[in-house]
This record gives sequence, C-alpha cells and structure tokens, in this order.
Amino acid sequence: MVKKEMKTMLDKIQTVDDLRECGFGQPWPRHGLKLLYWFANECIWVNDDDMFLACDPAKGVFGFHLFENRYTNRNEKLLPDVDFPYYLLGNLHSPGAEMLPDYIKKHNTGFHGVNNADRIIVTDHRQRKFGNIYLTTHKNQSSYDPYATFHISRSLLKTIKSYPNLEDFLQTVGYQESPDTKNVAYMMCHIALEPDMYYIDKKATSKKRSDVSVDNDTPSRNCVCSCTIL
Repeated sequence: MVKKEMKTMLDKIQTVDDLRECGFGQPWPRHGLKLLYWFANECIWVNDDDMFLACDPAKGVFGFHLFENRYTNRNEKLLPDVDFPYYLLGNLHSPGAEMLPDYIKKHNTGFHGVNNADRIIVTDHRQRKFGNIYLTTHKNQSSYDPYATFHISRSLLKTIKSYPNLEDFLQTVGYQESPDTKNVAYMMCHIALEPDMYYIDKKATSKKRSDVSVDNDTPSRNCVCSCTIL
C-alpha cells in the first residue's frame, strides 16, 4: 500500500506587503486581486471578531462550487483535510459566474489562461461562519500550483475591506491595469510553455475539447458521465 503524504504547511499571508510579494493575481490581465477585493467587500461581513459568509456557496451563486481536494499523482493534497466542505470561486466559465461584477470579468477572452487562473477557496461552516480562506492559481489546465497556494489571514481581509475603492487597493499592491511590454511578454511566455491552457472555452465558441475539466486537480480524461466543471 502506498503511503499518502500531506504537503507541507502553506505560507500564510497577513499583510498587504505579503500579498504583493506572494505574486497572487499578478500581473495583468490576471483577475485574482479584483476577485479578492470583491470577495472581501461583498461576500463576508464582520461581527465583532467573527466573520460570516454573506452568500451561500452551496447554492452556486457567483460561480461557487465544491472543491474535492483529491490526492494528486504525487500522493499529496492541495489543502488540509477538514470536516466541512471546501468551495471554490473564480472560474469565470462556471455556472453563476456571470453574477460577478464586470470589472472582474472584463479581460476574460474565452481562453483558459492566465486571465482565468486565480481562485479563492473557502470552508463553509455552520451558521454561515467560515474557516480558513485560501488563494491558489492553476499551474496548467488540470492542476493547481502548491507553491502558489496561500492561507490568507482574516486580518488581511479586514484590511482589504478598509480600502475606499478598488483602484486604491490595486495601486497599493502594485497591479497595473493596462498592459505593458513586460506583461505581454509574460503572457506569451506562458502560452509557449503551457499551450494546453489556452484552448477556447466550449461555451465561448464550440464543443471543441469539451471533455476537459479545466479546474480539476487531477489529470483530465475522456468520460461519458455527467461531470462537474470546477
């Protein structure tokens, strides 16, 4: 029997400086920082020291859906095992994601690439309380990058909520809205290294590559069953 080992403890980001340095949602046109700002301001509320979900992820609002946290082919899991379900947010092609504001979706090209690679994962506890919150990023079309997965503190979420607007928050973390030569080169490099991430979404054009589950943390495979697109 193969012994299954858990991955090492995730880095915890607690300040805006930590968020800037970890690279989550950077550079343009990635949408993770905008998604995080929206999540902090619209999807949580604070009562004294407790934090609550202002939406029900189990209903699939805003594109929330279950994250199974399965073992990878390295016998590891992205996140620790917990007694409550994990829910994933951020796939702009998931049912319900059309409810997200336009400033998150506006650079969505219909390709599964860097502009749709970032995710937020939450645990949904009883009475709408939630536990740990994680940020993660696809490393290819079928798995997440454990080295780009972070545990975000509640104090940082409160800090993000304190910004008067999205523009101030993005400026503080160093996110440049408009592309420059460096960022275009970054995108082209990713296309060259991981071309499979850049197939056209079946909802945007045709049914080409419809057998691929784009948010799965296990390799995709052909199937004739009813599958959930993560």
